[in-house]
Amino acid sequence: MAIEASPSTMFSPWPDRLRHSAIILLAAGLALAALVFFGELSPLRAGIVFVCIAGAALVPWRLHDVVTARDEALAANPVEAPAVRAIIAGIPDPAVLLDRAGRVIHLNAAAAQLAPALRKNELAQFALRSPEIITALREAIATTEPRRATYLDHVPVDRWMELMITPVPVPTAFGGTDTCMLMTFHDQTPLRRVEEMRADFVANASHELRTPLAALSGFIDTLQGPAKDDAKARERFLGIMHAQATRMARLIDDLLSLSRVELSAHVRPDTLVDILPIIRQVGDGLEPLANERNVRIEMALPETPVSIAGDREELLRLFENLIENALKYGASGGKVEVSLTMESTSEGVPEIRVAVRDYGPGIAPEHLPRLTERFYRVDVGDSRAQGGTGLGLSLVKHILNRHRGRLLIESVPKNGATFTAAFPQVKAPPAPPASAAS
Repeated sequence: MAIEASPSTMFSPWPDRLRHSAIILLAAGLALAALVFFGELSPLRAGIVFVCIAGAALVPWRLHDVVTARDEALAANPVEAPAVRAIIAGIPDPAVLLDRAGRVIHLNAAAAQLAPALRKNELAQFALRSPEIITALREAIATTEPRRATYLDHVPVDRWMELMITPVPVPTAFGGTDTCMLMTFHDQTPLRRVEEMRADFVANASHELRTPLAALSGFIDTLQGPAKDDAKARERFLGIMHAQATRMARLIDDLLSLSRVELSAHVRPDTLVDILPIIRQVGDGLEPLANERNVRIEMALPETPVSIAGDREELLRLFENLIENALKYGASGGKVEVSLTMESTSEGVPEIRVAVRDYGPGIAPEHLPRLTERFYRVDVGDSRAQGGTGLGLSLVKHILNRHRGRLLIESVPKNGATFTAAFPQVKAPPAPPASAAS
């Protein structure tokens, strides 16, 4: 049995838009032929109308081909290729690829986080409003030469950023070459802070050393001159000189200890050490200082050994600094408590905590975040009078960092302060199998 072909079946192999145009022309032809047959329209006018309908039906199809060809040409642009997009996305620093006009072609997630206003196919100048960035970008576009700029970003926090603009020649879809601009941002804040810390350290260290040196030099000149034959003055001056020399020696000793700890900060101690004898040894050694200041040291330590992976000499220095600070600055409270407990962090990680509490005047809240900075003192005059170098708590923090521990500081003004050294607990070795034990 024959199958009647419908218009859509007859033109089905053709492209959709061309098939639709052919169906429209077939219907129009049949309608015009009927009008001519019944005498409603002359053949000339029917031909003119058919030509107009044919033009209206075929022109959009040709325009669609032109638009499709243009889109395909843009898609074939090497800069728009997925490989280029993947390369920009894989750059760890914030990176933005711009065209010659300054419009964004690609940007990675880090750049979107750095400047949320950046949008693809929009001008980068509208999103990056820093004058240094705009000036460098305009110069790079005008000269097609690399440019570098440093600027201070205040949002969300103050950060020093370095911008590198590198012209990148790329081939175009039509066989020529064009120049794109690759912008990469580098966070210079850590380097700036290290440089500031180095400058502060040199200034503070030189100042701390210059003071006792000036005192020693002045008393030496006095003893060689006016007080040359004065036995009473000589005895008093020699005592002051001895105290200044001791202070200078302690400062140098703290600086060397801090340098040694920092040098080995990346190496974690692996020797098991029982910290209870260390704490008791430090307490016995500081007993004369406690008696001198009318302070008693009370220890609440367990009887069974408590071992951690640590360096014995560094742990001695750590507990000596903590207990000595409590004796010096909390003497008005009359006692210092040293305790050891087993606690867990907020994440449930078990740790060993050694707390040293005094009942002195305490520390104001604004000073707590800076106590572990080098040479930082709450009261400069009182600290120097106590013989402090300003490096004790900084040394404690670095020793704890090397032992993968942390320092906790709690203080209420007029109610004393508590300094807690927290160490991770050592995992117990697995039990030997029964056959090996037998």
